[in-house]
Amino acid sequence: MNNTLLKIKNLNVEIEGNKILRNLNLEINRGEVHAIMGPNGSGKSTLSNILAGNDGYNITSGSIEFCDKNLINLPPNERSNLGLFLAFQYPIEIPGVSIMNFLKTISECNRKTKGLEPLKPSDFLKLVKEKAKILGIEDDELKRQFNVGFSGGEKKRNEALQLLILDPVLSVLDETDSGLDVDALNVVSEGINGIKSNENSLLVITHYKKMLEKIQPNKIHILINGKIVFTGGTEVADLIEKNGFEGFQDNV
Repeated sequence: MNNTLLKIKNLNVEIEGNKILRNLNLEINRGEVHAIMGPNGSGKSTLSNILAGNDGYNITSGSIEFCDKNLINLPPNERSNLGLFLAFQYPIEIPGVSIMNFLKTISECNRKTKGLEPLKPSDFLKLVKEKAKILGIEDDELKRQFNVGFSGGEKKRNEALQLLILDPVLSVLDETDSGLDVDALNVVSEGINGIKSNENSLLVITHYKKMLEKIQPNKIHILINGKIVFTGGTEVADLIEKNGFEGFQDNV
């Protein structure tokens, strides 16, 4: 098995003629946790949307390989079927659909892709309750409409619950920690750490050192003006906390 899970090479992306990502290169191996940090407008969320298959962006050049397949030509559902998951920065609301029904639908689709039969209702209910308990989600909350009337923290916990149910091979977390209080951050981080294995990987986009302290990434990348200008270990978060991104501007 190829140990490289995601390989982005010389990726250039535009929106309405404006360059957002510039010759971006990134490689993530199985079992690794990578984090991306950078100032607002540097292209972090653009990268997550590109990986998920948002068609509002123009890829002018470069390549993205995921699980040895060309990701650029695949629609979002096929990317998901390969095992890619995006936790949105701003999760959407779906009126009329309960959380439980949503989770049942995505679980059945995921298992069908893998050639597996759907879980029996009792087994699925047990699985959801088990994962929900990790995140501090009560049974009554699972009956609510999907994200409707939820606080920012509740929406992020709901995203984390989907992550635990699907157990993807690559999880892209786009500022999942934003809007979380200390207790919620601890709970969500515990859930994220619970899916770590030698077979899957995480790409975490964040502004905050606390999230990185919880998940302990193997590498931290600094993204400025659409380009990764520096890569290091956990010490990078300390440098940013002390000096901001000024010290990395010379690498742009």
